[in-house]
Amino acid sequence: MKLANATWMNDVQIQAQALASAQIEADAVVVIGTKAEFENASGFPGAEACAAAVRSGLFEADCCKTYVVATGEEKTPVLIAVGRKEEALTEKQVRLSLAEAARVAVKHRLSRVAVIVPEQLVQADAAAAQSFAHMMVEGFLLGAYQRVTYKKDAKPAHTFASLNLYAAELATEAWNEGIKTGQAYALGTTYARDLTNLPGNVLVPSTLAEQALELAEQFGFEAHVLDEKQIEEKGMGGLLGVGKGSVNPPRMIVLKYQGTDEWTDVYGIVGKGITFDTGGISLKPSAKMDEMICDMGGAAAMLGTMSVIGRLRPQKNVICVIASAENMPAGNALKPGDVITSYSGRTIEVLNTDAEGRLVLADGMTYAKELGASRLIDAATLTGAVGVALGSITTGVVTNDDAFYDTFKAAASRTNELVWQLPSNQEYWDMLKSDVADLRNAIPGGAGTITAGLFVGTFADELPWIHLDIAGTAFLASSRGVDPKGGTGVMVRTIAETILS
Repeated sequence: MKLANATWMNDVQIQAQALASAQIEADAVVVIGTKAEFENASGFPGAEACAAAVRSGLFEADCCKTYVVATGEEKTPVLIAVGRKEEALTEKQVRLSLAEAARVAVKHRLSRVAVIVPEQLVQADAAAAQSFAHMMVEGFLLGAYQRVTYKKDAKPAHTFASLNLYAAELATEAWNEGIKTGQAYALGTTYARDLTNLPGNVLVPSTLAEQALELAEQFGFEAHVLDEKQIEEKGMGGLLGVGKGSVNPPRMIVLKYQGTDEWTDVYGIVGKGITFDTGGISLKPSAKMDEMICDMGGAAAMLGTMSVIGRLRPQKNVICVIASAENMPAGNALKPGDVITSYSGRTIEVLNTDAEGRLVLADGMTYAKELGASRLIDAATLTGAVGVALGSITTGVVTNDDAFYDTFKAAASRTNELVWQLPSNQEYWDMLKSDVADLRNAIPGGAGTITAGLFVGTFADELPWIHLDIAGTAFLASSRGVDPKGGTGVMVRTIAETILS
């Protein structure tokens, strides 16, 4: 499998150094500045040419806009100037500025990149410096992402040898600690992007399981995988029902990280791993069905989160459960009108086989509880309705615990991943009732994202729970901000931040 970005990014040498700009040696130097600062620039390679470009109007130095100029200096031949607002730099601006600089470096195939740290950030206290270093590295690596192609004559992806952060005076201990966390968050997100972009004939439940086991071996996690026979023996009727129409049988995948002496206070993170979704017997329209390679975006987000956990080794306990299947039509496939029994013992009336994600998540949630989860976060490309409500910009959230959500929302504000809580009034829960079973899996009449989320939340029972509907945000038609076209790895950073904080 081509997980190229996750591989090469792991090898980039990144550090902060106290060094004057005249001593820097790199293929390119990145400088962030306001229009006024660039107009009167001096003291860095290419400053004179950049100032001339601003004065002539060639470079307006608008926020996060870039300008590339040859410096004429052998040690640092290229300057990448990035504009900024007159106001103080924010963490979001820093992240976006470095993402844009990385895209320029990829375009021009510049391998060794040096960033001159803005004076405002040099003067920051240790906590702020650590945070800004995190944002710089995270932003650069996220911006450097290049989707793998399968073209016969495709050029190899551009890779970076080094990324160094420089200033004449720099509290390197705090900056290097921020570099460590920023790289871990970016690598986890990149891993999720690479998984999400894999074609459906390459990534099937069994190969997703193999990839998870490789991740477990890399970081020393405990892990196990249930095959279709074990899934049937355990009575996981949701996962088995969805997967039985495919020649690629389902898998229940588990990774366990124990960072404390006792297996208590455990985060359960549960991902929907539908490696391809045709809709089953309730067949989807053909238009854009190819994008259903991303229907395992929730699984990718959780495995990406585990990558972050594995790199940073927090004193936390995490159980990751991935319910993976391929939703296909066949003579033995699940049908509208069927009644199945979930792992929890609850029965489910299946009204729409294209509402399959909630069925596999039901068993995943119950299994996570059985394995010791104290609180639950699930992520899934669950409903088209969330895209209607929030577009491709914001992830929809449903929860049964406002205090837990407040913690999560605070983490999202730090990672700049947009989330929006939807209501969960009792009237919405009542819409899940079936005449012939404990629950029904599809509800006519609107509120599709809410009721789908609450269906999953039923299986959290009394535990604090957050549901993330990433159907709009997991896969983009064009790049935006730090996110590329295709798989975004959305929510890796926020879930990791929630756990680590």
